[in-house]
Amino acid sequence: MKKTTHINQKIKNILQFGLFVCCIAILMSSCDLFNRKEKFDKTLLSGCWVSGTLYEYYNADGTGHTWDILDDVTEEEAQPFTWTLEKRTLTQIHQMEMGGNVPKIYTVTKLNATTLEYHDDYGKYYTFTKEK
Repeated sequence: MKKTTHINQKIKNILQFGLFVCCIAILMSSCDLFNRKEKFDKTLLSGCWVSGTLYEYYNADGTGHTWDILDDVTEEEAQPFTWTLEKRTLTQIHQMEMGGNVPKIYTVTKLNATTLEYHDDYGKYYTFTKEK
C-alpha cells in the first residue's frame, strides 16, 4: 500500500511539474521576448524613391503610385497603389486600369531617410534611394 501511495505521489509531482512548464511556455510565448523582427518607421517611406528607371511614390495616407521610364511611362500615367507597412512586411495593392487589384508583398530589409531595400519571396531584390 505504501509503495502504491509513493508511486501515485511521484506521478502527481511529475504532472504538476509538467503543467508548470507548460504554463510558463504559454506565458512566455505571449510575450514579445523572442520576436526579433525589426520594425521600420513607416513615416520614412513617404516621398519619391528611385531604383534605376523604376520610381515609386509613397504618400503618408497609405496611397502611392509607380512608374518605369524604361517603359516610356511618366508620373502622370503612373499606376496607383495602396500600401501598408507592418513590422518588415510591405504590402502594395496595385489598382489595374481595367479593374481589379494585384497585391504585392515584400520584406523590407532597410529603411532610413535615404535608402529603401526590400525583396519578394521569389528572389527579386530592390534598392531605392530617396529622390524628393
